[in-house]
Amino acid sequence: MCISHIPDWRHALNGLEIPTESYSDQPYIVQTDDGAWLCVVTTGLGHEGQKGQHVVSLRSTDRGRTWTRPVDVEPADGPEASYAVLLKAPGGRVFVFYNHNTDRVPEVRREDGGVYSRVDSLGHFVFRYSDDHGCSWSPRRYDIPVRRFACDLANAYGGELCFFWNVGKAFHTNGEAFVPLHKVGAMGEGFFAQSEGALLHSPDLLRVADPAEATWETLPEGDVGLRTPPGGGRIAEEQSFSVLADGSFYCVYRSVDGHPVEAYSRDRGRTWTTPRVKAYADGRPMKHPRAANFVWRCRNGRFLHWFHNHGGCFLPILDRTGYNDRNPVWLSAGEEIDTPRGREIRWSEPEIVLYDDDPHVRMSYPDLIEEDGTLFLTETNKDKARVHAVDATFLDRLFAQFEAGTVAREGLLLDLPAPGAPMPASVPMPRLPEFLARDTATLDYRTRDNRAGITLELRLAFRSLKPGQCVLDSRGPDGRGILLQTGDRGTLEIQLHDGRTTSRWDCDPGVLTIRHEHHVGIVVDGGPKIISFVVDGRFHDGGQSRQFGWGRFNPNLRTPHGAADLRLGPSFRGTIRRLRLYGRALQISEIIANHRSGE
Repeated sequence: MCISHIPDWRHALNGLEIPTESYSDQPYIVQTDDGAWLCVVTTGLGHEGQKGQHVVSLRSTDRGRTWTRPVDVEPADGPEASYAVLLKAPGGRVFVFYNHNTDRVPEVRREDGGVYSRVDSLGHFVFRYSDDHGCSWSPRRYDIPVRRFACDLANAYGGELCFFWNVGKAFHTNGEAFVPLHKVGAMGEGFFAQSEGALLHSPDLLRVADPAEATWETLPEGDVGLRTPPGGGRIAEEQSFSVLADGSFYCVYRSVDGHPVEAYSRDRGRTWTTPRVKAYADGRPMKHPRAANFVWRCRNGRFLHWFHNHGGCFLPILDRTGYNDRNPVWLSAGEEIDTPRGREIRWSEPEIVLYDDDPHVRMSYPDLIEEDGTLFLTETNKDKARVHAVDATFLDRLFAQFEAGTVAREGLLLDLPAPGAPMPASVPMPRLPEFLARDTATLDYRTRDNRAGITLELRLAFRSLKPGQCVLDSRGPDGRGILLQTGDRGTLEIQLHDGRTTSRWDCDPGVLTIRHEHHVGIVVDGGPKIISFVVDGRFHDGGQSRQFGWGRFNPNLRTPHGAADLRLGPSFRGTIRRLRLYGRALQISEIIANHRSGE
């Protein structure tokens, strides 16, 4: 059950817990024909990869509020069984696919001559099935034959022992089954030192009565799987597949190069376009560390992309393995478009969908479920697995991002200038919300985090980008308030003061120009404690200048309210044509709609 009443649906603790033994991974769900949610999860009493790791299933008939007792797909005292994914056939049968250390291999060789005692990503790729909606599983375990690629034959065992795992969602199309597989060519730094993607295809699994009679082939054709773009690194793994309206396959996956990778197949996985860095609709590369980034096709025909929105060229330098900073979670919405290359997906600017207050807590390995018009996400921090209902208004704004052009009015505190009037030099400053307050309902009057926020929106033109120009200033004599000024990198910088703490962040350098009107949105989001800049409808993710384009502000900031008046442009060499101040954190999609409105 949910154990939190934090006033922000995006907070991880507001999710509904899926019970596990301790370690929990890949809480994946299908909706069975009797109306239940069937979840499989890899669990154990220790940490990831320790002895006793196994796969269990649970059922819920109330959208994750309660769950049945776990049913062992594989027992904890058997060989390691890990990383299960589900596939429900149109006839109702459910398959569960997973790794199984059938031969009880005790250790594996590293490419540097050492060994790992962790043995959860090798052996046999197997499945069981259920004909009673996941209440029980077939007594027999079935092996899937997997064709060896060049990376398998080049491993430390010459292909006699192969390494692999799977987190990608299995799917079916035109009556045929497809199951992703992530091949590992070498064990070493970061555990997996070389990896690439494959796709297992069965044309008849969904219709044969005896699964032992099903036939399988390993795609793509040839001896090389889905790798990074030319010139990229050795890591290309955790492939996630979606089917487009014209039957094309879309695949996105992770690398350690600071970006997600994507490719398309026009022949059902046999061949693929040359992998490329995944990009926003305007061609800017998206940023992502070594973490699961999945794409799902929603019932409305649009797509959602789960990712972490940082990385770039800095990631291999700052974090060679790239596993860190999976918090917060961001979503981008996609829609199909026609291109000279065929049907493709264009991707929106990002929005924060989930976060934890502790930046070191990571969330990953999600799944998406839709039921009765509500969209749910699952995730795990490797200790707790949870289900989260996603706010419908949030999704509506995100899906409408490419078209919306109406100015947001909710929470609007200032809208300047007044119709027919010039921009004033100063105005009374509206009272800003308290981010933190004393909770008088408790005996010790502890802190109450209101998860409040503010948003500044400006249309302005610079005659100079010289540092230190004051664009907006609401600070009082004691320094409390907001300062917006030009920074020392040709940027616009916001400073927030409450008399006890100071926080600051700026937009990406190299974006602002002189004698050109820019639309700037600055979101101070008191949920995840993040400041974001959106300039001319584009979210600032750091580009080639820094790993993170969004920054965390001091979580102890009480309120950025300062003086009684807000001064506009006291030392600004330029023109402010529009100023809006909101007493809430706008979605990025709302700022883009404001920009598109032209007001």
